[in-house]
Amino acid sequence: MSSDIGARLLAVRGRIALACRRAGRPQDAVTLVAVCKGQPAQAIRDAFAAGPACFAENYAQELVRKAEALSDLPLRWHFVGGLQKNKARKVVGLAALIQTVDSQALAGEIDRRAAAQGIVQDVLIEVNVAGEAQKSGVVPRDLPALLGALAGLSHLRCQGLMAIPPGADHAEGSRPHFRALYALCARHGLREISMGMSTDFEVAIEEGATIVRVGTAIFGPRTSK
Repeated sequence: MSSDIGARLLAVRGRIALACRRAGRPQDAVTLVAVCKGQPAQAIRDAFAAGPACFAENYAQELVRKAEALSDLPLRWHFVGGLQKNKARKVVGLAALIQTVDSQALAGEIDRRAAAQGIVQDVLIEVNVAGEAQKSGVVPRDLPALLGALAGLSHLRCQGLMAIPPGADHAEGSRPHFRALYALCARHGLREISMGMSTDFEVAIEEGATIVRVGTAIFGPRTSK
């Protein structure tokens, strides 16, 4: 498994480099986040051995479990799943970046938990770029109000925006949504733009992504929960 993961990770980095070149951007302008949802701890060890990367989990309890199992490694964790208020205590301080803040209530709970630890928690706001009823995330018209609310929290720092666009038959179908998220970040003076996954991260980079979240292209199919 180690050689397979290493080869796939190397291939993903090569694709990132090519996408950056096409966009006229330096390769170090894009952070690769390896999404290890459902993958065993050994797979994460194999990926770490193949070179530096951030790692991300979708579930709070899985993040806690894997962080404990891999505590001997200097891993930098992101949280990329939906986060309930009652699970925030598990994630705050453990994840360097929480990418899925979508309400003032959740932001307030994160701020409270961060204050109790004496830290400032970095977050992204999740934007529902297409206004899909079944998806979480703030709709674009409500973003200014949420940004204003977050600005008043002293233990939470909004670094940018994150989005998962509607499913498309091909990567190009995501381009308009990536372009819209980039425009929102630019309009509000935000630095980080998390967009793009295994099927479309190259298009996301061409449209200005600073963080790409890649799982299957690195680890292959999920093997466990």
